[in-house]
Amino acid sequence: MVAKLILVLLIALPIFAAEPTINDVAWMAGHWSGRSGEIQMEEVWLAPSGGLMTGMHRDVKGERTLFFEFLRIEATKDGVVYFAQPKGNPPTPFKLVEASATRAVFANPEHDYPQRIIYSLRDGQLCARTEGEGHAAEEWCWSRVKT
Repeated sequence: MVAKLILVLLIALPIFAAEPTINDVAWMAGHWSGRSGEIQMEEVWLAPSGGLMTGMHRDVKGERTLFFEFLRIEATKDGVVYFAQPKGNPPTPFKLVEASATRAVFANPEHDYPQRIIYSLRDGQLCARTEGEGHAAEEWCWSRVKT
């Protein structure tokens, strides 16, 4: 009888697993920078406060901005959501579906591309990877800017 109870509890455990919180991705906060050939890339994230992290990304080549994006991670009634606004377009939501001390996975299976945005902390670098059906995955890594 006890063995059956333990088995039922082990099966049900994932159902009761805690929903990720915005504090689970606080490790992303900081000013990050890197290069890809002649392109200087920057990503900046403010630490969580008031249920929100705000961020921005930009790519610059010489004196010309090639790309910019406004970003936010917000605690909503539906869970933690990453909102991406490339070139200031309307926001696209990606729900936080996995979080650990060094990895966060945001997903929106309905979006054309990407469907997944994965952030990870590897060897002191912040890395972002985009994935989606019918597209090759892309990845960028940045080092923390010393202030």
